[in-house]
Amino acid sequence: MSEQHNAPVGGAREEQLDENQIMVNRRDKLTAIRTQGIAFPNDFKRDAFAGDLHEQYEQFDKDVLAEKAIPVKVAGRIMLKRHMGKASFATIQDLTGRIQLYINNQGVGEQAHDAFKHWDLGDIVGAEGELMKTNHGELTVRVSTLRLLTKSLRPLPDKFHGLADQEQKYRQRYVDLITNEQTRDTFVKRSRIIQAVRNVMVSERYLEVETPMMHPIPGGATAKPFVTHHNALDMDLFLRVAPELYLKRLVVGGLERVFEINRNFRNEGMSTRHNPEFTMMEFYEAYGDYQRMMDMTEQVIRAAAIAATGSAVVSYNGREVDLSQPFARMTIVEAIKHFNPRYVDEQLADDVWLKSEIKKLGGTLPVAQGLGSLQLALFEECAEAQLWQPTFIVDYPVEVSPLARASDTKPGLTERFELFVVGRELANGYSELNDPEDQAARFKEQVAQLDAGDDEAMHYDADYIRAMEYGLPPTGGCGIGMDRLVMLLTDAQTIRDVILFPQMRLE
Repeated sequence: MSEQHNAPVGGAREEQLDENQIMVNRRDKLTAIRTQGIAFPNDFKRDAFAGDLHEQYEQFDKDVLAEKAIPVKVAGRIMLKRHMGKASFATIQDLTGRIQLYINNQGVGEQAHDAFKHWDLGDIVGAEGELMKTNHGELTVRVSTLRLLTKSLRPLPDKFHGLADQEQKYRQRYVDLITNEQTRDTFVKRSRIIQAVRNVMVSERYLEVETPMMHPIPGGATAKPFVTHHNALDMDLFLRVAPELYLKRLVVGGLERVFEINRNFRNEGMSTRHNPEFTMMEFYEAYGDYQRMMDMTEQVIRAAAIAATGSAVVSYNGREVDLSQPFARMTIVEAIKHFNPRYVDEQLADDVWLKSEIKKLGGTLPVAQGLGSLQLALFEECAEAQLWQPTFIVDYPVEVSPLARASDTKPGLTERFELFVVGRELANGYSELNDPEDQAARFKEQVAQLDAGDDEAMHYDADYIRAMEYGLPPTGGCGIGMDRLVMLLTDAQTIRDVILFPQMRLE
């Protein structure tokens, strides 16, 4: 047990003051420091991290450490401190964790020790000394040199959790990261997840590429774009809703396996699952189809789970999600009937009944009201949220899949899938449409929907048609929502918890 676990996080002397008075006091301290020399030095060279020291030396007892006399230089932010007459304890935090400092007159000198007593929680310090164990077994640095590297002018919050502080957590993520270990862990896991995804793609001979963020024509997804204006060219541009059409141009050019992990932007609503800018991984493979894309998606998600949690079986919202087994595959109609056995085939083939049932369930009728679109709308109302275990829903209607290859054996349907886990969409992929004349006709249908008032319908992209006319090989493609994947693997209930700086209204 540490000698200072009971030390107050807010600092005993500051607890009775409001934030403005605390800042006045701290600025006065900074002014005094400036008169003594350089207030923000940059010449301290750290050679050890807290987490590494615990991993390497935690098993050694007090006497062994004393005999080894291991010298270290550590640096970090003061999170706890306590004075005990001629000795003081502090806990500093770096990117790997926390470690305790032991400071006394004998080690650093009376003058330096007295100066330390006036430093505050949140200050950033550098400490040089030897590793030791306290009588309570706490791995500690016996400090011989202590330096103030950065004076913190604002106090750390006493409490930084709970509903009342959610907005502050998102607006001031830097404070959240300082004070909340769970938040730091989430973003460490996010980095591991993305790296694991990248490793899988590279191992499968995919080439990582970057495509434009500003498009002259919005395309690649049915979504409402953000519009901006380029002054020099005097033309409107659109923040990309998806990189798809550019990535497929690269496949035309002979880069047969490509992927991109990057931002998309959609000018739509915000919710626990939606942020106007979000991260996607899209990948395309020549001579692959939607079956191959489903296999790749499974492989990527399973590797990400193991990287983040150590297991392909994870827990979300208190329920198990098994990513270790082959994912289930069902058609839209099969999923509807699986969760709603009262429905019969005759009803699901009756567009009048479908419209009535969708309205009865509180849904909105789709713009395109073919049989497939109506079945999809009913699926979204009565089955989608119940798909807890990973499930591929396959064979989407042509009218809602303008870039997907039509099925050779199922009229009106495409070789398309969406992956659902814990009741939400996680991936979308298909065998790519590579017939330029069919693609041109579908673009024209989208333009008609756009003219009819559907502001999420696609525009006609003549250059993409031109690229296809050079020959797009048979190709499979897929997009995986990286933010939602991180939500799943970190048990996050809202997308804002997995985006470092989520979009917020102005204060």
